[in-house]
Formats: sequence, C-alpha cells, structure tokens
Amino acid sequence: MSDVVERTLSALPGLLGQHEPGAVLGSAGVGRPGRGSATSRLGGLIRSITALASKHVWEEEKLIQQELNNLKATVSTPTTTLRLMKECMVRLIYCEMLGYEASFGYIHAIKLAQQGNLFEKRVGYLAVSLFLHENHELLLLLVNTVVKDLQSTNLLEVCMALTVASQIFPREMIPAVLPLIEDKLQHSKEIIRRKAVQALYKFYLIAPNQVQHIHDKFRKALCDRDVGVMAASLHIYLQMVTENSSGYKDLTGSFVAILKQVVGGKLPVDFNYHSVPAPWLQIQLLRILGLLGKDDPRTSELMYDVLDESLRRAEINHNITYAILFECVQTIYTVYPKSDLLEKAAKCIGKFVLSPKINLKYLGLKALTYVVQQDPTLALQHQMTIIECLDHPDPIMKRETLELLYRITNGQNVTVIVQKMLDYLTQSKDEYTIIDVVGKIAELAEKYAPDNEWFIQTMNAVFSIGGEKMHSDIPNSFLQLLAEGFEGAKEDSQLQLHAVQSYLVLLEDENAVYPQKFLQVMSWVLGEYAYLMKNVDPEVVLASLHRILRSNATSETKAWIMAAATKIASRTTRSKTVDKLIMEFSTSLDTCMRQYAFELKHLYENKELMNKLFPVDASCKDVVVDASLSFLDGFVAEGLDRGAAPYKPHHQRQEEKLSQEKSLNFEPYGLSLSQSFSASGVTGRQSPTGLSLGSDISVNSTETGQKETNSLKLDGVKKLWGKEGYLPQKESQVEKEDNTKPALQGIAFVEHIVSNFPSQPEQEVTEPSEEEERKRQLASTLFVGLGSQSSISLMGKGDSTTQKFRRKSKTSETKNSEEHFSIQSIASPSLCPFPDALSRTQEPFQNNGHLRLRKVSLSSAETSESKVALDRSHSMPESELNETLLGHRLSLSSLFADSNMEVLQPSPSAQTVVPEQLSSMPCLSEEVAKHPHSEISELCGNKTLVLYFCKVWKDDSVLLFLFLANKSNSVLKAVNLKFEHTEHLKICENHGCHFATIEAQSIESFQTCVEMEGLCSSETLSGSISYLLDLDAHLNFSVTFAVLDYTRPMKMSTDEFGKLWLSTSNDVKQNLKMTSSQASLSAVLNTLQQKLKLHIVDIIGNEGIASCRLLPSVPCLLHCRIHAGMLLLWFRSPCPALPDCLLYQCQKVMEES
Repeated sequence: MSDVVERTLSALPGLLGQHEPGAVLGSAGVGRPGRGSATSRLGGLIRSITALASKHVWEEEKLIQQELNNLKATVSTPTTTLRLMKECMVRLIYCEMLGYEASFGYIHAIKLAQQGNLFEKRVGYLAVSLFLHENHELLLLLVNTVVKDLQSTNLLEVCMALTVASQIFPREMIPAVLPLIEDKLQHSKEIIRRKAVQALYKFYLIAPNQVQHIHDKFRKALCDRDVGVMAASLHIYLQMVTENSSGYKDLTGSFVAILKQVVGGKLPVDFNYHSVPAPWLQIQLLRILGLLGKDDPRTSELMYDVLDESLRRAEINHNITYAILFECVQTIYTVYPKSDLLEKAAKCIGKFVLSPKINLKYLGLKALTYVVQQDPTLALQHQMTIIECLDHPDPIMKRETLELLYRITNGQNVTVIVQKMLDYLTQSKDEYTIIDVVGKIAELAEKYAPDNEWFIQTMNAVFSIGGEKMHSDIPNSFLQLLAEGFEGAKEDSQLQLHAVQSYLVLLEDENAVYPQKFLQVMSWVLGEYAYLMKNVDPEVVLASLHRILRSNATSETKAWIMAAATKIASRTTRSKTVDKLIMEFSTSLDTCMRQYAFELKHLYENKELMNKLFPVDASCKDVVVDASLSFLDGFVAEGLDRGAAPYKPHHQRQEEKLSQEKSLNFEPYGLSLSQSFSASGVTGRQSPTGLSLGSDISVNSTETGQKETNSLKLDGVKKLWGKEGYLPQKESQVEKEDNTKPALQGIAFVEHIVSNFPSQPEQEVTEPSEEEERKRQLASTLFVGLGSQSSISLMGKGDSTTQKFRRKSKTSETKNSEEHFSIQSIASPSLCPFPDALSRTQEPFQNNGHLRLRKVSLSSAETSESKVALDRSHSMPESELNETLLGHRLSLSSLFADSNMEVLQPSPSAQTVVPEQLSSMPCLSEEVAKHPHSEISELCGNKTLVLYFCKVWKDDSVLLFLFLANKSNSVLKAVNLKFEHTEHLKICENHGCHFATIEAQSIESFQTCVEMEGLCSSETLSGSISYLLDLDAHLNFSVTFAVLDYTRPMKMSTDEFGKLWLSTSNDVKQNLKMTSSQASLSAVLNTLQQKLKLHIVDIIGNEGIASCRLLPSVPCLLHCRIHAGMLLLWFRSPCPALPDCLLYQCQKVMEES
C-alpha cells in the first residue's frame, strides 16, 4: 500500500502543474508553515493519515480538523497570495474527498477561478466542480467568469469554461452563455467543438426547451469531420430519439452509414479497445437504430445489413464483444422482424445461455428475458438450463431466472412459479429485491389465480413477506378488488368470505407479529365483511381487534382498527369489547384515539344514526364531487358583504410583498419599464409591471422572490460526494432496535405462512437419475402452455387465458341507455356541422356509442416520454404479417374506464358520421368552413381507400375532420377507425367510429374534438383503419398537433394586462438576434401575431405588450423590447410550462422570418 501512496505522490507535481526544483516530497507536517510546494504539504497530510498507528475514526477526525483549522486561518488572511490559495485548495479538495465539510473555502474557490492565472484558474474550477452542486446558490457568482472565459482567446480557458458548463451550471443562467456556446460549435479546434456539444447535451437534460432551436447545429455536429465531435453528438440524439423517435426517422441513413464505418474499422486506431473498433460507439448506435426501427418496416429495412455485419464481426472472445452482441440481439428483436436475423440472434442467445461462464450465462438469461415475449419457443429450447439456474448459488442468477419465469407465466403454471418466487423471498434479505418480487407476485396472483383460496393465501404471503417495504398500491389494489368485485354478487361474496375466514384464523395466534400494512388490510376487511360469517359472534372479531390495538399497533394502524370496530359495532346490540374500547381510549394521551373513542361513544348511543352512517357493503357507492366548492358560495358572499378582503393566491401576495419591501435586485444592469417608457418620450403612461426587463435570464419569479428576501444560507448544505456533495446519514441505536425488532419477531410467522402455502410435491433426491427426473417434472410444470401459440400468455401481451379476477367497470351501468340515442338527437342543429348532409341521411348510425361525459382539466406537468408515430402511408394485408408478433398486441382501454366519479358538465361537441357522394376532393360544410381551418390533405391511403384530414380551429376547441374515400368499385365492409391513447391529447368522444359499409366511389366523414390534456410543444395522435374487401386490410395514420393549435388571441386593455401580469409568477426571458428585415417592433409583433395567434395590446416606442390564451382559458402574457439589435422577450403565465413552449415557438418564427 505504501508503494501506491509513494507513486501517487510522485505524480502529483505533474498533475498540478508544479515543476519547481525545490519541491520536496518529504516530511512536511500537517499545517506546517513554510514555503514548500502544494504537493509537499499535501504529501505530508496523506502520510500523516496513513501513518496513524490506530485506525480509530476519532484520530483521523482530530487530524483533519486540525488541518481544516489551519487552512481556514490561511485562506482568511488578506495577505494570502493566489499561489498559496491554490495550494490550500488542493488540500481542501482532499479533505472534502474524505467526507469532511470545508464550506468556508467555497467562496475562495470561486475567487481563485476568477482572479488567478492559468494554473490557479484550473485548480479553482476543479475545486468548484467538486465542492458545489448545480443548484448551489454560490454558482450565481461564477456565471460572469464563465462568460468571460468563453470569450477568451486562450484555448485552455475556453476548455475549462466549457467543462464547468457541462458539469455544474444553474438552469436559470443558461440563456446567458447559450449564444457563446453555440458559436463554439463552429470553432476550428476539435476539442472546443466536442466540449461545446457536451455542454449543450447537459443543457438539453436540464432545460430541453431552451436548446430546441439549435437542432440543425446538432445535425452538423453529427456529420463533423472529427470523430470525437460526432461521438459526443450521439449522446444528444440517443436522448432525443428515446423521447420522440418519429421526428428523427430521416436520420436513419446517417446512423447506418456511421455504424458501417465503425464496424468496418474506418475510424482511427485510437478508438479501438482490445482490437474492437469503437465498441461504445457501436453500442450507442445500435440503441438508436433499435428505437428508430421499432414497428417500422421501411426504416428497419435500411439497417438489416449493418446489423448482420455487426453480428458477424463481433466474434472475438472478449467482454466488450459480448456487450456488442447483447445490444445486437436486443436491436434485432426490437426492430421490425426479419427471419434470418432472428435465427442468428437466437443462436447467439443459445451460446450465452449454455456458456460455463457465469457472466455469459447471466447475459443469456437477460437476453432471453427480453426476447421471450416475441419468441417463447426459445425458453422451451433452454428449459433445463433455466431449471439449473433456479438452484444456482448466485442470488443474481436466481433473480434473473425468476424474472424470465415471470415473463412466461400463464394460467397453467402460475402456482409453481409463484411458489418458486416465495421460496426465493424467504432467503433474500435485499430490500429492493423483496419490493420488486412481491409486486410481481401480487400481479400474477390477481391475473391468473386458479381459485379464491389460493388467491387469499398468496396475498397473505405477500403481505407477510413484503411488510412495510412493499408499495402502498399493492394493499390498495387488493382492497379495491374485494370491494368492487369481479364477476357477480355470489362470486364476490365468496371471495370476501374466504378473506374473513383466513384473517380470523391468523388472528387466533396471539404470539404472531404481523406487519402494520397487513394489520390494516385485516382490520378493513373484517370491518366491512365480518357480517358474512354467520356462525361467528361479532364479539369474537371485536376481541381480536382489541388485542391488536393493545399490542404493537402504530398510530396509523390504530386508526384503521378503530374504524373497523365502529363498523362492526353498528351491527351489534350490546358489546363488552366496545365498552372497553370507549373506556380505555377516552382518557388516552393520543388526541386522535381520544376523538375516535368519543365518536364511537356518541354513535353507539344512537344506533339508528349509526346504521345510516355505516350501511352494509357500501364502500363502492358513487360519490358526487363538487370540485368548485360551490356550497361555499353563500358563505363567501356574506363575508364580502361584511367587508372581508377577497382571496388572493399565494404568488400574488408574494408579488405585492416584494413590491413593498426593499430587497436585493438580482436583475443585471437592466432599466425598468417605467424608466424605459420615460426615456422614449412617452408621458402619461405607466408600465404594466414596473419591473426590470433588461435581463436575458430565464428565471421563475417565485423562486427569485424567495432568494431576494433571504440571504445566502450555507448551513445544512448537502455534502454528498458527487454532484450533490457528501452528507453522512446517522441513525440512532434506538431507531435501529425499533426497526429490527418487528422484523425478527415476524420471521417465524413468515416461515409459517410459506410452509402452509400449497406447493407441488417433490421427491427426496437420492440418486442423480432421480434429480434429473425431478428437473424434468419441474420443467413440465413451469413451461406448460408454451408449446402452442393459442395457449401462451405473456406478460405485457394479449392473453387468451380468461383472467380470474376481472374488475368491474363502474361506468357499465349506464352504458346501454347511452348507446340508444336516436338519430334525431344526434342531428340537432346545435351539435351537427353538416345539416344539409344529414338531411339526406335515411339510415340511423350503426354502433356509434358515446362515452360518458367527462370533466377535463389542463395539466401543466411535463413528461419526457412521447408516443412513436406510426407510418402514415404504409398499408399491408393482415394475412401477410407475422402471426407470432401480431397475436399478442396490447389492447387499448379507455383512459377513465375505472372512474367512480359523477361529473355534472356537458360535453363540448359530439361525434358525427356523415355519408357523402364522391367528388374530386372532400369539402367542409359552409357552417364549418366559416372558422379558420387547414387545407384538406391526404393522410394515407392505397388503391382502395384514401384518408384525408382537416383541422378546424374554433374559438373554444380544435376539431379534427377525417374523410374516408372509397376509390374502388367494390363495397368496403366493417370499416373501423380507432385512435391510440396519447400522453397529452384527449379525444373528447369515442376513440374511433365504425362504418358498416362504404359504398363504391363514395366518401364518409368523421368529426371529433381533440383537447390538449397535458402541455407539450407537439404531440402525435396515431390511429389505424381496418376494413374488409377480399381480405382483412388496415392503414396506419398519424396527425401532429402543436401547442399553437390550442392558442387563441386574448383581448384585454393595458390596465387589465398590468393587473394580470402582477398576479402571475411563472416566467421566462430570452434575447434573440434580429435581422435587417425585422428592424421595427411593429413588424416583429405583426409576424408573431399571425404565427402565434397573439392579440397586440399596446405598442409604446420600442416596447410592446401582447396576450394570448391556451384553451380553454389559460392566459399567457408577452412583453417585448428592442435594444441594440436584440429582441428582448419576456413571457408570463399561470401555467409553469406554457412560457417555455411559446418561447420555443417564437424562436422558430424569428428564425423562419
């Protein structure tokens, strides 16, 4: 070990840029004064720590604290030189690496990066990147330094600034450096361009909306002449393709060409690793190609050759080639399938699974788990190897084998697989593993339970083993299943009765200790359904609950038990246990328990009221929710009449408080609106806000206000090593004892539960032949149902096996009445946009059910996942597709199928299906054509059927019209149009329509209202059309909706604008360069008015204000100003994500114009 330390110390001078002849790595002591080099003092500190005779922590702490005290005194001295400060920073870094706080040196590290020469600046930047995290308050002081170094002519300073920007940089300060980093993409030096791409990748991860306007520059980086720049750009494209693959299909050829060059060894030898050409580049490219080719035959066709070549060349026996083969297999099974490639990938998986090396065997199991959903026969081929892995001593191998069995579970092998999972859980101590496997067992039990008794016993084992670690949705889902039922009243009561019987048996053991969540489930079930036990006295149930209440129940569990006891007490005449509960807890120190006891006492005295409050089996009664709290309108009106102040939101109160207080102004060098107005020569008018607009910094006003009213607080800053620093977590011995004791007490019960669980009989192993026979029998039970395509049931795929517990849909009760609307009600003028066409219709619509009326709210949460758009023009008969892959497609369910809420609000529009005579092109009716609309364009089609679409932008909604034109001379039958569910869009009515027939040379049309449920820049609405001619055929289509489809002008006065501006807190700012054609503010605002659908409120000199709204009524305000050839934009809105989206659209408009 001493040799390693000596070699490390000898290398430090070169790493720190110190080559002084007098630098001796000798015996410098801790904090010893003198003019020795940084390495001599650091070396002395390291030797002092390693030379400690005792390894007690307190000795090291004493040594480090002494060093920190000396360093604190040194850096605080005004006469300390920058060179000595650099030496101190090196030792502070080492102390922080050991986990000791040195926050007093953070500000000195920033100063060193600002003021020092090249070597000192490098140490300062290094210390800052190690000391601070990206949300640290002190990073604000580093922004100007980074901006200055980005503009430097010294390449090393530029590199250091780019490195810091790619590691830790506050999100709010990105606009300050973004233009400078964009310019560095055109730099002549490769290292500068590469670091600029890395910085932009970091910006994309933390603020994707702020870098969307430079996607073209990303494409140039992908084609850069330097391999390092191209490799850096792949990180950005992997992230963007993962989020939205449909937008980058056109780059498939570029990625394929790059992969061909990499596989062919055309890259410099420096990128080789063990004679393998650029393996990490190959892995990234394979992942990108897999995302692009998923469910897309035309895109997949471009990559078949290069995938074959990658498989063929990755034959060197080395770990890195195994990683490439694994990615190849995943990509081949992800893209549109090709038979010969699938066969080669299957052979590769077989080599992995049969390998004697444990790492390769694990890799084979991992690949088999991934591909078994598409090719279940692979599991049959290796079933004996899988059985051997179940008994493998490595727990990781066991867990991956169980994951594979979970994927192939069906109704015939569920009991054996669940038993294997429970056996594994009794031996596992890993918390993550227990949480994961327990969730899988609960899912399998609900989906494939053979009978009620097995289901209840399995869930008992899940609650016992999972304990407090399992997710809360597992017991919630179980209780919901018991309450809602699955088939009929008789079957529901049988399941509930089994649960009650099981829990009463478990509670008879007075020494058993159960997890708290299990006790809560027991108490709720007994409280709701104990009345089903006709031969059991309610007093027995109450006594069991009372015993739990007095033993080891937590406060939360006691609340569940008291609620259950109250329900049971409502069904008894007189109970001694109830009297004990009232007497015992009426004087309890726990306020909640005392309240429960008083409630029980008063209710027990009025049995009639108690029976009304606790009806039998009424947990699933529909609840009418008044979300607007209209029942308080009278109370509010009376208060206002008495002079009470109207309610103001929190952000508005905070804005008013900030405007009255004197606080620090963080806006850099900007003139306020009032000053700029007066400077422009306009008098008698005031700014709507009176705030400064000179900043190009994007920041949330609420956060700014909080920072302004508080000084920098360094106490309690996280010290977790890495991006968040290092923070030691200490746990008291009392907490450890409390947490350990219930777990130890519950071991005996868990073993009892699992031992009583019904399992398959196993013969005692005496000879190797009997062992082989046992494995064969186990394989026959595990892999049953995988031999034929009709009986297979794969997780995540369609399942032909009838699900045991199929939840009831609470909306099914009103379905029949809603499906029998008459044709007269549908064709009413208020709902139908085609009155003339409907008058010619003689037959009623067929199979056009209407969904229940739903309440829609605009969500501001942003999600990172996007649906993959289907191919718009591809059409193929269904008989020609691979039956293996199409046999298990996921069926789409209604988004609110399980809703239990009655909504008192009408639907904005209704679906209309209108037959028309074929003309040259479909057309809109005169009434609809009055509204702004897009052109009627062809969406997809073939020789038989063509689909056209048109968007209609009404003042309060967006309508989508689809026209189905039958070009053939034959009648199309059973034409079904379906939409797929998306994250951010919502179809207000049915998710499709059905046409019994479409006559030859005729057009049918379909209309629906599309609402944006979650805010995003753009979202693709995909769907499919299927019809019968000679054979089944289908078409896939997709329509893209942007946020501008849902923006409308919002008219208001200047005074109204000012009041609304002060009441909103979410904002974003940006400076944009103006071209010669955009010289005047009026020209810019007119362009934005046309493209963004804005209402120009007022223009005063070189400043202007405009407004718009996002449907239905979310306002967004814009203040813009022209200064020194730059357009300063400031958006504000109550919706946090809306300013970012509109800013991105505004950037696109400015670039296009």
